[in-house]
Amino acid sequence: TMKTLRLYILNNSQILAVPPLYLLSKIDLDELMKKDEPPFTFPKTLEEFEYAFNEYGQLRHIKTGESFVFNAREDLHRWNQKRYEALGEIITQFVYELLEKKCNLTKAILPVDATEDEPTSFIYLSPDALSNPSKLLVLIQGSGVVRAGQWARRLIINQDLDSGTQIPFINRAMEEGYGVMVLNPNENYLEVTKPARSSPLPSPTEQSDEPAEKRERKDEKEGKKKREFYEKYRNPQKETETEQIPIRENGSSEEHVLYVWDHFVSKAAAKNVFIVAHSYGGLSFVELMNQREMQVKSKVCAVALTDSAHNIWLQETSKGTQDWMQQHCCNWVSSPEPLDTPLDPMLPDCPRVSAGTERHELTSWMSFTSIFRFFGEVLEAKEGEEAEETSNTVTTRSSSLKNKHQDL
Repeated sequence: TMKTLRLYILNNSQILAVPPLYLLSKIDLDELMKKDEPPFTFPKTLEEFEYAFNEYGQLRHIKTGESFVFNAREDLHRWNQKRYEALGEIITQFVYELLEKKCNLTKAILPVDATEDEPTSFIYLSPDALSNPSKLLVLIQGSGVVRAGQWARRLIINQDLDSGTQIPFINRAMEEGYGVMVLNPNENYLEVTKPARSSPLPSPTEQSDEPAEKRERKDEKEGKKKREFYEKYRNPQKETETEQIPIRENGSSEEHVLYVWDHFVSKAAAKNVFIVAHSYGGLSFVELMNQREMQVKSKVCAVALTDSAHNIWLQETSKGTQDWMQQHCCNWVSSPEPLDTPLDPMLPDCPRVSAGTERHELTSWMSFTSIFRFFGEVLEAKEGEEAEETSNTVTTRSSSLKNKHQDL
C-alpha cells in the first residue's frame, strides 16, 4: 500500500531508507539528496585555501602544484559551486590589491556626493587620469561577477592573471603615456541579510477545543517526530535570504558608465580618450552614445570592442552614431579565423575582425597587441590631420600678411 511502500536511495555506497512516499510530497527531493552536504564554511584567504599565484601568474596549489580543481567533492555540485564563489571573492580582493600596490591606482567613490549611510561603489584612477592633457584610456568590463580590474574570473583561476585581468592593459597604457580609468559596472547594489521572520502566533479562533495539557503533549510528540525526521532526511543548510539596496545612479552597467562619463571622463583634461569595452560593456558604451552623442564624438578618439554585446537596432542608435562608429570603432570578435582577419559586418555599425580565438572570455587578451596598435594608428592619423590643418592655417595667414604688405 502507499503507506508501506518505501523508496531506497544509494548515497555514498549506503542504502538509505526514505520515508513512505506519501511523506515525500511534503519535502524537496533535491534537498533530500543533499543529506551529506558539508557546511558552507570556506577559507577567507588564498593561503587558507592552500593556493597561490606563481611567477607566471598562474593559480597553483601550494603543496601539489596542481591547478584549481572545481569538483573537490564528487556529486556535491552546489557545495563545489559555493566553494568556487568563495575563492572568487578572494580573487576579487586580490586583484584590487594588485591595482593599488602594483599599478598605483586609487579608488574614487561613487556617487561622488555619497552620504555616510548610503551604499557606494568605486572606480580606479591612475594619478594622472584627470590631469593628463594628451591621452586617457577607459576600461569597461562585461557583465557578471567580475569587478574592477577583471575581464574574466574563470581565466584568472584556470589560466593566468594576464589573460583574466586588465592589468596588462593598464601597464601598457601607462608605459605609453596614457592616464587610466578602470570602471566597475557590476558593483550596482549593497547586499544585506534579511532579518529572520518570526512565525505568527495562532489566533484564538485557530486553537483546538481539546484540553490544553493533552494538546501540549500532542504538540511535543509531533514536534519531536518532525525534528527527528528533518535531522535524518533533510539538509539543514539553507541559502541566506538577502535583499539588494541599489547604489544611487549606478544601479546598472549602463547607469554606471553614464555616471562615470558625466563626473569623470567628460571633466578629464585629455584631448584624446580611448575606450576598451568587452561584451556587455560594449552595449553600455553604445547606450552612452545614445545619451551623450555629441560629447562622445568630440572627446573620444577610438573605441576597441571585444566580442561586444551591443545591437544598434535594438538600442535604436542614430544614423550619426552608426556613421561615427564606422570610422572610430573596431570590434574584435570570437572567431576561428587568424587574429585581425576582417569579417563580414553583421550590422552597419563598425568593422569586425577576428580576435584569434573562439572563446568569448579570451577576446580581450588575444587582441591586446592589436588594440594598442589600432589606438596608435588612429592617434597618429589624427595628429597628422591636425598638423596639416595647422600648417595650412599658418600658410594662409602668411600669404594674407604678404598680400597686405604688398598692398601697402
